[in-house]
Amino acid sequence: MTALLFVLEVLFVLAVVVGVGLWSVPAGVVLAGVLGVLAIEREQGRRKGTR
Repeated sequence: MTALLFVLEVLFVLAVVVGVGLWSVPAGVVLAGVLGVLAIEREQGRRKGTR
């Protein structure tokens, strides 16, 4: 994945989390936590695949 696509993906996810947070703060916190866990699992899976 190129650096530009990574930056665009991060900005999109941040925009969604902020939008949900403006609607409901607890929902924004929960969504940010879930997306954080998914990001960590995705990165760990990518690293395991390269070994």
